[in-house]
Amino acid sequence: MVLIIFLLSINIIAFFLYGIDKKKAIDGRFRISEATLITLAVIGGVFGAFLGMKFFHHKTKKKKFTITIPVFVLLWSLFIGVIIYGNYHIVVTEYDYKADTDLKIVQISDLHNQFFGFNECLLLKHIRELDPDMIVVTGDVVDSVHTSFSLAEDFFKGAVEIAPVYYVTGNHEVWKLDGGFDDFISDIEAMGVHFLDGKREELDDVVLVGTYMNAMTNVPAFETEDKLKLLLAHDPMLYEEYKQTGADIVFTGHVHGGQIIIPGKGGLLSPDVSFFPKLYEGEHHFDDMTMFISRGLGNSLFPIRINDDPEIVVVNVKR
Repeated sequence: MVLIIFLLSINIIAFFLYGIDKKKAIDGRFRISEATLITLAVIGGVFGAFLGMKFFHHKTKKKKFTITIPVFVLLWSLFIGVIIYGNYHIVVTEYDYKADTDLKIVQISDLHNQFFGFNECLLLKHIRELDPDMIVVTGDVVDSVHTSFSLAEDFFKGAVEIAPVYYVTGNHEVWKLDGGFDDFISDIEAMGVHFLDGKREELDDVVLVGTYMNAMTNVPAFETEDKLKLLLAHDPMLYEEYKQTGADIVFTGHVHGGQIIIPGKGGLLSPDVSFFPKLYEGEHHFDDMTMFISRGLGNSLFPIRINDDPEIVVVNVKR
C-alpha cells in the first residue's frame, strides 16, 4: 500500500510538472531543469513523465528524453511486476504436530491493511479452501501508518463465516490505541471474533491464551494439563517468556520473513532494524514448546518483499 501511494503520487506530480514546464516554455518564463524532470522519471514517476511528454507534446524531440523515458518505462514496468508478484502471491505453508486431538489451525499474521481484492476476497478464498477448524490471527491486522479499520473489518467479517477466529494484537494496534481502536474491537467482537488479549478460552480439547498488547504482562496462566495449550502472540523474540507459560504451541509473526530472503543466509531485516534475525519464519522448538513464525501477509514502512511470498500458515494437529 505504501508503494502504491508513493507511485501514484510521484507519477501525478511528474505529469503536471511536465505540463507546467511546457507552459513556462510557451510563456518564455524560468523553466524547470531537465535534470529535475529526468530525476522524477528515474525515481518512479516515469509513467507520468511519459504521459506528460505525449499529452503536452513536450521534450519529444530531445534524445535525452525520447531514449531515457521509454527505457525507464520498461525497467519500472518489470520492477513493478516483480514487486506485485512478490507482495500478492500468497503461499500456504503446512506443518504437522502430534497431539491427542485432530485440529486444523490456520494462522494469519501481519496483514497490515494489505489489499487482497474487494472485501479481502482473494485472501478469504485461500482460507476457505483450506477448510480450517480454527483461525488464529497474531497481530498487526492494521497498520499504524496507513490505517484502515474498515479493511481489517472486511477480513474479519469474512473469516468468521469460515471458522472460529481468535485474535491478539501486535505492535501496530498498540500504536493506534487512541485512534478508534476500541470501536474496532467492539465491531469485530460483535461479528463473533474472539479477542484474546490477556484472556483465556477453554474448548473441548484445546486451551487458548493470548498475550496482552504485544507483551507478557497480565497474561493468564495455562491450568489444564490434559488439553492442547495454544499461546497466541506476536513477537517471536519473547520465546523465553513464552516457555514459562507451559504452552505446547506458540503462534507468532512480526518479522515479515525479514522482507528479503537471501538464499543460504535467511531473512535480511527485522522490524527493529537488525540484520539477519535468527527467528524470521518457520517451525522452532524450545524444550517442549513449538513455535510457528509466520512471514505474514503485508508490509509496513518497507513496502517490498523479495523471495518472501506472503504466507498463510497451517498447522495440522493429528493424533
